Amino acid sequence: MTASPENHHIHLQRCIDLAKQALDEGNDPFGSLLLSAEGEVLFEDYNHTVNGNKMLHPELAIAQWAVENMTEEERATAVVYTSGEHCAMCSAAHAWVGLGKIVYATSAKQLGKWMSEFNAEPPPIRLLGIKDIAPAIETEGPFEEFAEEIRELHKNNMEPRNRENPDL
Repeated sequence: MTASPENHHIHLQRCIDLAKQALDEGNDPFGSLLLSAEGEVLFEDYNHTVNGNKMLHPELAIAQWAVENMTEEERATAVVYTSGEHCAMCSAAHAWVGLGKIVYATSAKQLGKWMSEFNAEPPPIRLLGIKDIAPAIETEGPFEEFAEEIRELHKNNMEPRNRENPDL
């Protein structure tokens, strides 16, 4: 299955499923996958931040896996799908290893708005868009049809009452 616009929905939905799995395990709800130029899913992952290491993002794991397992040309023609636009750290890693296009379901701007709505503690870095960090990377997103579902995942993750009493 290729990275065509017709298939974006399928790949982004898989990323959201991974984000749900992350949240179910106590992690921040983000999921991503790496698609080859031929349309094969090569690697997928989700946040593993529950242990306190906030660097364990799926996009960073994808960049690491890609540099160890793919040629420069394969990386350049691959596509990364993700439930949320890359943070600055992941955008930089993506650019440094020479990965191709990024397709994201929701944007950093949307996440920032939701964090404000939920009175969440601000992150230690600015929520910048991919293009602010790595302007040469081709991107596509956000996709509004996923916004409400992803907003709810973040709401469940961020609201203090949900963290203190998950049964609410």
